Amino acid sequence: MKITVRLFATFRDGRQKVLELNLPDPATPQGVIDKLGIDQAEVAILLINGRDGKLDTILMENDTISLFPPVGGG
Repeated sequence: MKITVRLFATFRDGRQKVLELNLPDPATPQGVIDKLGIDQAEVAILLINGRDGKLDTILMENDTISLFPPVGGG
């Protein structure tokens, strides 16, 4: 199954902004995070197709996942 992963802020370090991944069925955001070597605790916001997502959601063909680390600033 093909999905698109959009990475933001520090998740882009050493990676592309947008990745196209081919994953076996069934796939979840947790599997994507593991595949990318991102620590689950570092993911502050997870969106699936622009909506709030959960790590154990079963993904569908052509879904888009957006991953954001915690955001700091003043």
